[in-house]
Amino acid sequence: MTTTMFRDLLRQRPFRPFRLVMSSGESYDVRHPEMAWVTHNDIFVGVDLADDGVPADARICPLLHVTTVEPLPSHGRKG
Repeated sequence: MTTTMFRDLLRQRPFRPFRLVMSSGESYDVRHPEMAWVTHNDIFVGVDLADDGVPADARICPLLHVTTVEPLPSHGRKG
């Protein structure tokens, strides 16, 4: 995966949530575009969201170790 590909995923409108699957087998869900930040070599993903939507921590995911990006179901607003 490249920086450009991740930037495009985060900028698409409407945003479509996705899961990063790493070569280690770990996975991280990106449910909102503000929960991930892309650099030239890594993608930082906010994890352990509190009720207020603020992540308690972040994971650094080297782009070279991202093996798959899987779409997640969108949680549309009801009302």
